Amino acid sequence: MPDIAGLDTTMLLLLFGGAAVLIAWFGSKMAGIADILADRTGLGEALIGSVLLGAGTSISGIVTSISTASGGAPELAVSNALGGIAAQTMFLALADIGYRKVNLEHAGASAVNLGQATMLIVLVTIPLLAFAAPPFAPFGIHPVTPIMIGAYLIALHNAHRIKLAPMWKPEKTAETRSEDDDQEHDPRSTLVLALSFAGLVAIVGSCGWVVGETGLALSERLGISQGVVGALGTAVVTSLPELVTTIAAVRAGALQLAIGGIIGGNMFDALFLAASDIAYRDGSIYHAISERSLFWLAIVIVMTAILLIGLLRREKQGPGGIGWESVLLLAIWLGGAGLQVSLG
Repeated sequence: MPDIAGLDTTMLLLLFGGAAVLIAWFGSKMAGIADILADRTGLGEALIGSVLLGAGTSISGIVTSISTASGGAPELAVSNALGGIAAQTMFLALADIGYRKVNLEHAGASAVNLGQATMLIVLVTIPLLAFAAPPFAPFGIHPVTPIMIGAYLIALHNAHRIKLAPMWKPEKTAETRSEDDDQEHDPRSTLVLALSFAGLVAIVGSCGWVVGETGLALSERLGISQGVVGALGTAVVTSLPELVTTIAAVRAGALQLAIGGIIGGNMFDALFLAASDIAYRDGSIYHAISERSLFWLAIVIVMTAILLIGLLRREKQGPGGIGWESVLLLAIWLGGAGLQVSLG
């Protein structure tokens, strides 16, 4: 591996920015492929968005968290994960601003996304329980880490069951956008599309490693806390695929894919904490973090709950033609980011 920490500050900034551009560029290609695969497999936009697109676009973030945790930077690893979830949830508000027909959460109603959002709250609450519990970590792994992995797998199973046999269905209105409204006509085979998606994941993941290493080096070089760099630097950069794929999906009319991609990506981001705990070799990573990470954990829980309420209420129009939940998501993220920057 190259010695990134030995580079001068200018080169570090160039590498960080270059990796950000590549993550955004190649990440933007994922939404179109995921939308086609959703149609061909019959799994649906919400489920494909939650699993394939959500995990695929999050690969750079998990590489960042694992690499920084294994390098002995638990605060950066955890804040990168939590900051990514907060930023990606805020991205839905930006997508809502861009979708002028009606509130995005109204048009993209889906029982699968409701179930996934609920499980996301469970996943991000488990680390809080670990923090409050004794620092018991046999073999350097806290017991809640395998519990989180199991909860994630259960969430995917539940999403599949909801897709196959939904017991709740959103009321269809004139503004509701169904995934059946758009049909794919891509000449490429499913195998070629799947391999292309895997190649994009590999590229974005490699860029995620560069972001993590340069972010850690810049934190030390510039004297900025790992919490700020993680939550507002590496987290936002590694979340760029979610932003561009969400906007691309909304423009293509794949609204359930857009919402499912964000929620599914957030669920996968919650697993960053479990993966980071395994990579961190000095004990439980949940007990190696500061109050700054707990702040972002609380922000994530509040923002996800607001998003869930918005998905349930399905307001057609709010301030400025967007939903009230979007206004609150933007305000909470900007307020949290401003507070963290002011604290240094």
